[in-house]
Amino acid sequence: MTSKISLSIKLLCLATAIYFAGLISALFAWVYVEKWLTTPLAISASGYSYELKPGQSLGHLAYALGRDQVIEHPRLLRLYARLTDLNKIHAGEYFFPQGTTPKILLEKLVKGDVVLHQVTFVEGWTFRQALEALSKVDAVQQRLAGKSELEQIELLDIPVAQLEGWIFPDTYTFSRNTSDVEIIQGAYQKMLSVLNTEWEKRAPNLPYKSAYEALIMASIIERETGHHSERDQIAGVFVRRLQQGMKLQTDPTVIYGMGERYQGRIRRADLEEATIYNTYVIPGLPPTPISLPSAASIKAALNPAPGKALYFVAKGDGTSEFSETLAEHNRAVRRYQLQRRSDYRSTPLPAN
Repeated sequence: MTSKISLSIKLLCLATAIYFAGLISALFAWVYVEKWLTTPLAISASGYSYELKPGQSLGHLAYALGRDQVIEHPRLLRLYARLTDLNKIHAGEYFFPQGTTPKILLEKLVKGDVVLHQVTFVEGWTFRQALEALSKVDAVQQRLAGKSELEQIELLDIPVAQLEGWIFPDTYTFSRNTSDVEIIQGAYQKMLSVLNTEWEKRAPNLPYKSAYEALIMASIIERETGHHSERDQIAGVFVRRLQQGMKLQTDPTVIYGMGERYQGRIRRADLEEATIYNTYVIPGLPPTPISLPSAASIKAALNPAPGKALYFVAKGDGTSEFSETLAEHNRAVRRYQLQRRSDYRSTPLPAN
């Protein structure tokens, strides 16, 4: 009996020893893992980039990290992520700077903290220029390039007849493989929102039949404005000219109508050419916008400054001289433009 008790005690002691040995081993293992999780990976000063494609798992990244000798124990990364429910990661392009630890890496993957790219559409650009800017961003999935305008409109699925003027000039942020269609759709929705908001707050008795005509006017103001503070004054001149049945006579419409033929100079023959955009020839507004107008130009088109000025001429410093009469305008032209090159034209010119 005594021998049996002694054997039981010995077995209990052995089990206890094994238990504590296991516990101590587990504790040391956990301490090691904790240290490993907070130890920076072997990433150079230039950082480490990786694109996790849709359908790929953490294992694909872990393999790449091990292959490139960035991480020790890539399998441990997968095991830890599985045990801590950190394996639900997002696809995308990632950048891991020097100093990134395994823990930080997993947090970025779980949050979907992907690399973001940007494109800027500049105020006064044309739609073609905006599309060219998009085509130069390699992160963008190109679907619109090389298509006709009709095909582009169909792909974009937006209710417009022409794309010019409908893209809001701004900086847009997106992740890799976002399509140009998605970006342009977002820019269109922003333009539509801004235009509708400003249309609701428009001044009374404006010579526009629709918000679209206001957009056309805003695009002209955008191209005519040399100084931001003069937008509403220039809008006032153009609005009064429309109200009095005068031609707008603005050079940017001539340039737009010339298209690729424009090489930096407008000749008299160009001013007399009967294009649908030439406001020296046609009455009223051109049929479409001629540029991407800013929110400020849209606001100015719908809230022009009061006054009597019907003419303005560039002073050469970015600002303009505004005149109420033709005689005043001619004096201003002589004052500010005698030293300008012979092909320079102020806008608008006196009505015929």
